[in-house]
Amino acid sequence: MTVRVGYFPHNNSLFVLRHRGILERTVPEVEWVDLRALPQPERVDVKTALPSLHSDFLFTDPGYDFIGTGFTPPVTALAHGRDIVYVGISGPRIENGRLVTKADSGIESVADLKGKRVGIAHGSWQTTLLLFALEKAGLGWADIEPVDTDVHDGGAALIAGDLDAWVGAYPGLTAVEAVTELRTLIDTESLFSHPSLWFTRRDFAENNREALAAIIAALQESDAWIAQNPRAAAQYFVDDIVARGGSADLDAWEAALRGRPFGIGPVTEEFLDEQQHAADLLAANGLLPQTIRVREAVDASIGEFVAASREPATAN
Repeated sequence: MTVRVGYFPHNNSLFVLRHRGILERTVPEVEWVDLRALPQPERVDVKTALPSLHSDFLFTDPGYDFIGTGFTPPVTALAHGRDIVYVGISGPRIENGRLVTKADSGIESVADLKGKRVGIAHGSWQTTLLLFALEKAGLGWADIEPVDTDVHDGGAALIAGDLDAWVGAYPGLTAVEAVTELRTLIDTESLFSHPSLWFTRRDFAENNREALAAIIAALQESDAWIAQNPRAAAQYFVDDIVARGGSADLDAWEAALRGRPFGIGPVTEEFLDEQQHAADLLAANGLLPQTIRVREAVDASIGEFVAASREPATAN
């Protein structure tokens, strides 16, 4: 059978694996599905809903069987009735991003964001970070003007004054830091563990254990290679951006990869508590159609396998 694996640059592990040829050794019939090439849905109202792009394509054709994302998409999937299961998580990505404003903006804390325009890549981990930050400051979603931005467009909009604050991530933050002084309103570590995570359909997990095991093993091996060869891994991202007509800084990409954890572990109780907290907040702020129980998406046998797969891999 053909196994369809979704990938895009924001999940660094899957993007590198796409270029390494490791999975093909054990799963010859692999179809790599570039999320950027799939039909894009209409944007949702950032004030009242979350996009469900990643989970939608797990259940449609064309689509994929397995995907890796940030913190928010599996919560969105569950709230839309998608029968998914968690596969695994990375370590905390505490250096990946933060909520910032220009140093001369007059905004000194998250509490000062009331009524302000705040840029996020809506539907990603950035939505959760912003909501956690607002909760900590005693605010809610309705107290700000959220603006859906691309990672790079958000930085440009902040510099231009079109945004009052922005959830930035590296390497995009590097370019902004080079041209303007920023004030950090809150960092990631103060709020949540912010791992990369991987999930799939329940039917795929139950009926294709051999293929799922091969994907996990290939990711472990590829991640070990990234950790040992961050500059070579960074080159894949730079080449992709250049091929699409853009420009990218190899040093900035290498620094970004060096600051991120690689390797997949099983979901933990602490992670599930964070996911449940995010789900409850998203629902309470009107961004999800229903409340959910994230632990219904846990398959203990997958966790046991992922834990066993963390034996040191050979990085070729």
